[in-house]
Amino acid sequence: MRFSIAFASEVDSWRWVKRAETLGFHAAWFYDTQLLNPDVFICMALAAHETSRIRLGTGVLVPSNRIEPVAANAFASLNQIAPGRIDFGVGTGFTARRTMGLGAISLKDTQRYIQRVQALLAGETLEWAFEGQQRKIRFLNPDLGLINLTDEVPLWFSAFGPKAMGVAADLKAGWLNFGINGAEESLASMQNVWAEHGNPPSDLQSNLFALGAVLTGDRALDEARLMAQAAPLTAVMFHNLADEVGAMGGRNLPTGPLSNLLSEYLAVHDTYQPAEAKYLTNHRGHLMFVRPEETHISPDLVRSTTLSGTPETLVERLRALKAAGYSEITIQLVHDHEAAIEDWADVFAKV
Repeated sequence: MRFSIAFASEVDSWRWVKRAETLGFHAAWFYDTQLLNPDVFICMALAAHETSRIRLGTGVLVPSNRIEPVAANAFASLNQIAPGRIDFGVGTGFTARRTMGLGAISLKDTQRYIQRVQALLAGETLEWAFEGQQRKIRFLNPDLGLINLTDEVPLWFSAFGPKAMGVAADLKAGWLNFGINGAEESLASMQNVWAEHGNPPSDLQSNLFALGAVLTGDRALDEARLMAQAAPLTAVMFHNLADEVGAMGGRNLPTGPLSNLLSEYLAVHDTYQPAEAKYLTNHRGHLMFVRPEETHISPDLVRSTTLSGTPETLVERLRALKAAGYSEITIQLVHDHEAAIEDWADVFAKV
């Protein structure tokens, strides 16, 4: 099993990617979230320039936010800086669309987008429908050596439901999953769909993204670590649910242990202004920090919803994920707490 890191992209992320390369990490993944973070391709280009071995991927690109020739050009440019080290991670859109008050795009449109980007990266002439017109497009000067269309840019697809998993299987893409709860069950579903689409089981590459904290046994220190390094993921669970049952949904609260906490958060969510754009506050700090008003998020809740624990506990959990079939585990490093990479490197070395 390989170990990687991820970032809510920053222009200084390259410093930690360089450290990750020294520590032997496999890859660094960069979130593509306009209006929250610097541009993903700028951050990746800096990391590409400063490293020589570690892989660099979008985690994930959102089709609607960049037209196909622009996305393909960015990947071909990165591939020129870091030949054969670039990964094309893509999904239907969560944060990068929710920050604009939009839901996910369709799987059909996503699959068509992916196939167009891949065709351009393969040097093909593409029939491209845009602005109501059909046009032929392709890279015009690949022979000048300004971009790299030679080295492969592997595809990874973020898929949660069975239909999305089916798209991943059809495209023979690596599979990206996010969140530790139910991780084994989700992988089993993906493995079944992969096989149903006629793919050899051994060909499935699976990458689980998580936030978490390596705990020490010191209660005060551990609670601080949980709230800083892991809690942003717990907060996102409520950001998502607030959209689904609040402003973007119908206020039908789910049942279960989180229902009371969700009700508590929705009461806060109702105060966000402007009323027609609550998403502007709901997604502020997404996967970066917990906002002061998010008092429903406690260290105990964070511990139960993230990849957090003592080194011994984490090693055991990671071995279980490896046994389930995950080929890669990616830990997101949180803004101003990137030094946690040292703790994670020690844990990973024991798996």
